[in-house]
Amino acid sequence: MKTWFNKGEHWVWFSASAVSIAVVLVFGLLFLIAARGLNHFWPHEVYDFQLQKTGAQPETITGEIHNRRIKEVFDPNNPTVQIKEPQLLIKTGNRDVYGLDFRWISEKYVKDQAWTVAKGISVIERSEWGNLYGYVHSLVQNGQVVATGANVLAAVDKALDRSHDIRAEIHHIEKVVVGGINYELQNLRFEQRKLELKQALTSEHEQKFEQRREQLQAEYAGLQQNLDNLYAQLKAQGEIQVVISGGREVTVPLSNMISLWQPNDMHFGQKLVFFVGSIKNFLLDDPREANTEGGVFPAIVGTLTMVILMTLFVMPMGVIAAIYMREYAREGWVLRLIRISINNLAGVPSIVFGIFGLGFFVYVLGHSIDQMFYSYALPNPTFGTPGLLWAALTMALLTLPVVIVSTEEGLSRIPRALREGGLALGATKYEVIMRIVLPMTLPAIMTGLILAIARAAGEVAPLMLVGVVKLASELPVNLNAPFVHLEQKFMHLGFHIYDVGFQSPNVEASQPLVYATSLLLVLVIVALNLGAIAIRNRLREKYKALDN
Repeated sequence: MKTWFNKGEHWVWFSASAVSIAVVLVFGLLFLIAARGLNHFWPHEVYDFQLQKTGAQPETITGEIHNRRIKEVFDPNNPTVQIKEPQLLIKTGNRDVYGLDFRWISEKYVKDQAWTVAKGISVIERSEWGNLYGYVHSLVQNGQVVATGANVLAAVDKALDRSHDIRAEIHHIEKVVVGGINYELQNLRFEQRKLELKQALTSEHEQKFEQRREQLQAEYAGLQQNLDNLYAQLKAQGEIQVVISGGREVTVPLSNMISLWQPNDMHFGQKLVFFVGSIKNFLLDDPREANTEGGVFPAIVGTLTMVILMTLFVMPMGVIAAIYMREYAREGWVLRLIRISINNLAGVPSIVFGIFGLGFFVYVLGHSIDQMFYSYALPNPTFGTPGLLWAALTMALLTLPVVIVSTEEGLSRIPRALREGGLALGATKYEVIMRIVLPMTLPAIMTGLILAIARAAGEVAPLMLVGVVKLASELPVNLNAPFVHLEQKFMHLGFHIYDVGFQSPNVEASQPLVYATSLLLVLVIVALNLGAIAIRNRLREKYKALDN
């Protein structure tokens, strides 16, 4: 044993054990997030629970089993003794009827300690009030019952498909076409204001602006008429009569329905198709119901756009700073102080960067830009308010030390003989750096970029101060020139997780979305990192011969 310890093999085993435990914990966490997140999209069976409490009337509760727990309660026969009571969390839905769509029940009150599958029950996803659980009785259009009995579900599916097409057309007109008209009207107002400030507005200009406004307003009037017709067609698709638990009948307009399915009557293949479709809707739809339902598409776009802009800012700043300190700056106490400051900057809490970004970028730099270039839009700020540009710059400063240190380490590994050889052949120092040193340092630069992307994509605290919002009316990237709108606020996956998990009015409903969005954020970070790693590996192979 003494010889074994003297050889230091115990440190090898200790390190291997620590790494193994860390890997198991990481993959265990990812498995937990994936299991709970993906479970949200699987169609779960709906049960009927027959409750029989002592001295109370029997009660039937219909819903999905959402969670289980063991709770310590006082024994009703002996109030001084606590007993463990198994409880079920039932997702009953029908929030507009019951007030709550989740309910804890004790298993001891379930008749015969068992529950039955609710055959033929339908789950209806609505754009408001969450899911509805019940039995579809009939389809009513224009006050007439057009389908009932065995044919009602086929008729509802057909009408629902037509409703989806109409809603998609309405969404395109309202978000894209009408949005483009409003954007052009705003630009016309700004152009007229510019001429007024320059005192160059003539009657010819006013006439031209007025003609264009009339054209746009005429287009808008035509679109509004088209929208009215579409809404009338959507309303004409009718409504369904649904019998819910307790025998009560509820009316659900098809205009408020997203989808309808019968999980208890679906085989595995149908459930799998539903599962894939639910994930697709989660990725491509907008959020609803205070972010507790719907999708995260705006958050995906905002996250990717911010990370890409941050990369464009931090790469040149970090690489130039590292080249100057390694290749040009004279060694001394000033340079050592700068390196110490950069290393300390990496340990500054991220919220401090957010405060700096709000104070300097938004209130100082953004206000100055508005005064110099966007005075025609005042008093409404353009860049003097939190937005995408300031969020990207703040995150660039946050990750700058990582890129600088990684790049400088890569520069230090380049043999001095290569530099001297280039200079001996008549190349200037700039040419040696750009054609020999910097290309060989690219793998180290990409390593720093990978670390920067991983940190920037997951940060939330500074973004809350410099541009991230709960809901964004428009995407920062759209079809209106200049296509990427740096002044706009945006949504972010990290902030979406925080908002859904800690600010949601319906905690139980939002829990699965927290796991699903967390899994998505991890996958986005992994995808960005894999892309950077692939580039780094190609560069490393390309310059391996020179390095040797």
